[in-house]
Amino acid sequence: MRSMKNSVVVAGLAIAGLALGACGGGTGAGNAGGAGGSTGGGEEAKTIKLVAAEYSKDHTKAFWDAFAKTYKEKTGYTLEVQVVSWDNIDQQSSTMIQNNQAPDILNLNAYASYAKDGLLYDSDAVLPASVKSDILDTFVKYGTYDGKFYGFPDLSSARAFFYNKTLFKQAGINQPPKTWAELEADAKKITALGGGNVGYALPLGPEESQGEFSMWLFNNGGTWKDGGKWTINSDKNVETLTFLKKLTDAKLTQNNPARSNRADAFDLFKSGKAGMVIGFSPLAADLDKDKKVDYGVAPFPTNDGSESKTFGVTDYLMAFKKPGNEKAVKAFYELYYQPDQVNTFIKAEGFLPVTKSGVEAFAGETKLKVYLDTLPNAQLTPTDDPTWDKVKLAVQQNLGAAMTGDPKGVLDKLQQTAENGG
Repeated sequence: MRSMKNSVVVAGLAIAGLALGACGGGTGAGNAGGAGGSTGGGEEAKTIKLVAAEYSKDHTKAFWDAFAKTYKEKTGYTLEVQVVSWDNIDQQSSTMIQNNQAPDILNLNAYASYAKDGLLYDSDAVLPASVKSDILDTFVKYGTYDGKFYGFPDLSSARAFFYNKTLFKQAGINQPPKTWAELEADAKKITALGGGNVGYALPLGPEESQGEFSMWLFNNGGTWKDGGKWTINSDKNVETLTFLKKLTDAKLTQNNPARSNRADAFDLFKSGKAGMVIGFSPLAADLDKDKKVDYGVAPFPTNDGSESKTFGVTDYLMAFKKPGNEKAVKAFYELYYQPDQVNTFIKAEGFLPVTKSGVEAFAGETKLKVYLDTLPNAQLTPTDDPTWDKVKLAVQQNLGAAMTGDPKGVLDKLQQTAENGG
């Protein structure tokens, strides 16, 4: 996952950079024997190791170092901390596991392949019942593989619809669109202003096209999977991708969306030249810092005007089975999910909560309201399927081709990739 990397400050919270967004890589365990199939027996471990992704240089290492100190004081166990860049953590963690040197706790965007290979503890073994009951149901759902909860969330993000109030006013648009027909009409008016303005900034490049497409397909009643079956080339999804091609063909987007990444779309919006874009709280932080664009945030339009859905993202703190480490691992989670720990980390990194108590704690942050309102019902990509990592990569590399080709043909090939197990 190139996920929640490089965070930022939202609503007065100290942040720095770009954040969680694209849960992107995860190489999978393969036949790795990092846990040795252990059930945690043997001499009790007094020291455990955490390999954590770096969300920001300002906050991530500082938090985990402080956490390790508190962990030692409260439990008597020692926590070794290794913080790794999002650019390298997939490869480094995969190598560790394949060399039988798995960490006790791994912070990554993908867990299901490790769960499939029997390398992880489930919640019954290491997660206090009070913690599990506090985690938002949507994250329990997507953290569950084969009926057991393995993917424990560390922080989250959700998407929303950003619009340029200045361009809307110039184009005679009084409010953000609630339907796709209204979005298309608004995009035409904004593009007609000239001056290099585009109606909608559409990123279907290789960084995170699965995230952009998710927001659209969820708001057309589409899914990636349904009832255990892949639905990538469903009629709803073909209709969705065809609509995006229609926007592109009508030149209502920037040039070449197939090669545009999320950062490119954000930069276009931050320059004041895009009328609309899908964004999240770190984008708002950048806009607030720059003070160049008068923007609004609203729920994403739906194709039929029904209730808006949001695309959510989370990363995981998964626990590897190693001889004698079960008690120390359980103590880790018991401490991490205390509100003064998990919410402190989330606020510092500029993300959203993963617990019910966290949603209540963040309720006073008015700029986060649009995200918090939809977060409990957020829909995620199928991270609970071990095949998803390979499917996601295929989506990132191929979805944009539909903008100059055949949307159904592109989705048919992706469907075949998923059904063949990647």
